[in-house]
Amino acid sequence: MRDVLEVAPQLLGQHLVRIGPGGTKSAYVITETEAYRGTEDLACHASKGRTPRTEVMFGEGGHLYMYLIYGMYWMMNVVTGPVGTPQAVLFRGVREADGPGKLTRLIGVDDGFYGEDLAGSHRIWIEESGARVEYSTAPRVGIDYAGDPWKSKPWRFLMIL
Repeated sequence: MRDVLEVAPQLLGQHLVRIGPGGTKSAYVITETEAYRGTEDLACHASKGRTPRTEVMFGEGGHLYMYLIYGMYWMMNVVTGPVGTPQAVLFRGVREADGPGKLTRLIGVDDGFYGEDLAGSHRIWIEESGARVEYSTAPRVGIDYAGDPWKSKPWRFLMIL
């Protein structure tokens, strides 16, 4: 439960671990993240207020916020703030999948993971890799609707491979 702008870059190089339906354990190196910071950030879903869709964002950090885009791609975010502070990190990429929709398809997550507690889950979590990586920043992707300054914030974090 820390500020999303601290958490998002610190996730780079860490392992996203998934236990598949058959019990197979897979670990993926997180290579790209994006930060969404509360009700003031017009690119953040929480800027529209508390709704059934965004309810988990207003809860305790460490839970997954899942949502569907284009009717076909699940986006996976981890809530980072304390209760009442809606912040989340979008997982944009792992070594095996570049792009958030490809990532969720690769690891097999969907709306059934909405609200999942990464600290207590037996099917998905984040493990420390011990790696401290270099990264670059860039504007977030696909949020032109938010306008400036939100669409230009360098809140996309990319691991330098």
